[in-house]
Amino acid sequence: MARTRSGDSGASSDDGRPDAFSVLLAPREIADGTEPQRHGRKHRGRAWPWLVAGLVVVLLLGGGALGAAYTVWPNQVKGLFGYSDDYRGSGTGTVEVVVKQGDLGSDVADRLAAAGVTKTSTAFYELLLKTKPEPALVPGTYRLAHHMSAAAALAALQDPAHRVVADVAIPEGSTVKQILAATSAATGTPLAELQAAAKDYTSLGVPASAPSLEGYLFPATYQFQPGTSAKAMLSTMVKRMYQALDAEGVPPADREKVLTLAGLVQKEGNGSDDAKVARVFLNRIAKHMMLQSDATVSYGAGGTTVVPTTKQYADKNPYNTYHRYGLPLGPISNPGDVAIHAALHPAKGSWLFFVTVNLETGETVFSTTDAQHEKARARFEAWLAAHPNYAK
Repeated sequence: MARTRSGDSGASSDDGRPDAFSVLLAPREIADGTEPQRHGRKHRGRAWPWLVAGLVVVLLLGGGALGAAYTVWPNQVKGLFGYSDDYRGSGTGTVEVVVKQGDLGSDVADRLAAAGVTKTSTAFYELLLKTKPEPALVPGTYRLAHHMSAAAALAALQDPAHRVVADVAIPEGSTVKQILAATSAATGTPLAELQAAAKDYTSLGVPASAPSLEGYLFPATYQFQPGTSAKAMLSTMVKRMYQALDAEGVPPADREKVLTLAGLVQKEGNGSDDAKVARVFLNRIAKHMMLQSDATVSYGAGGTTVVPTTKQYADKNPYNTYHRYGLPLGPISNPGDVAIHAALHPAKGSWLFFVTVNLETGETVFSTTDAQHEKARARFEAWLAAHPNYAK
């Protein structure tokens, strides 16, 4: 039987040592014999390291599972925590983004994110990969918005209405001076820059034998992106003219001659009679007659009126065909397809004269004799008297 000491609050074994089980259950005593304070939390607090360790294990195990899930379903996992790598809606404000020639989809995605259009490059790039057929992104400058969804950004990049371009419309028969002014007004490029580029016309692909850039800029409507240089714009117009000449089978060595005649036909013709106008000029050259074109007189003197002045007629510049045999020194305008075709395919006929008798309708009378021509000229003088503003 176990023995106990008087006043001993703990049990002991036969050898006087406390029983292990009894020690665990017995309250602690302090040295002065007073009853110790009991704090239930103190006993539970001794177990906190084990609880923390358990939580760590759970988090590690759970984190591993979470990481594995993220590699497979990244967007879904991020969604659990309320995160999205994409914006919603069409955004606000405006921002211009450039899609460059040769850009990969990842390049465009990075540029959109850097500009603040999309939230991340991943959102846009993954959309590109999922979209079938693969979207074609045309190089250019686009006006987009800040904080657009990837889908809204892609739709905008495929919409021509979002492309930022300047339309430069060049009518047939325009002169270089007029073209430079129109290009400057449409694009905002300083006129001085365009004039400097035009002066250095050989760098644009125009032969050094040409007296100027005149005649080598094809009349059409061009679209230029912001930042396009003056040289690049004029080079585009020159290349377009060469395309027109190549389509007509004009050898490079004959370009200047063809453009000189076509530029003259463009200014003197009315579109429907251009082939007959070309024949008149060629017939007069064949007979060693001066062309006597009023358009060459006005151009050579730097004028803009339909009817030259007496002083302009007397100006002996190399374009004035009242003082010069054959074609003028060079083109006096920039001709279009119709005038070029007429110069290469003149009508058959023996006409030596023509005169436009009505500048509003373009009605033109063609004659083979001087007497016939004088009668036609009288009709024109009568019309001009009734419409004096056309002589100004």
